[in-house]
Amino acid sequence: MPTRTAHTAWTGTLQEGSGTVDLVSSGAGSYEVSFPKRAAEEAGGTTSPEELIAAAHSSCFAMQLSAVIAEAGGTPVSLDVKADVTLRPDPAGGFRISGIALTVRGAVEGLDADGFAQAAAAAKATCPVSKALTGTEITLDAALA
Repeated sequence: MPTRTAHTAWTGTLQEGSGTVDLVSSGAGSYEVSFPKRAAEEAGGTTSPEELIAAAHSSCFAMQLSAVIAEAGGTPVSLDVKADVTLRPDPAGGFRISGIALTVRGAVEGLDADGFAQAAAAAKATCPVSKALTGTEITLDAALA
């Protein structure tokens, strides 16, 4: 299996510095990062590690759920997945990702609501990104559309 690479170039202090993260493996783009904008409600056109984790988690979960649905005898027609990643102060100092909320709505043939919920729970447990983030509480809200 391949290794994927991103690269960040940073200059300056935490509060006054900034950087650029490049998605090297895919060449999909370069994105500005800044701690003040990372910690603010409005991102102001920059991304953050939390947004990148949300992108990774939502896409990984969608792929894994489509596989689990098929294994359960269903056919995924469409899956709409959102991942909300929250950054909070850490009582031990600094900051931490305090939680990730996955929300999925799906159109699925061959599974009822209970079957879909079971498939979503299995996908949450087996998604490689979920596994990588086991130190963070991950909640799930799954329903058929």
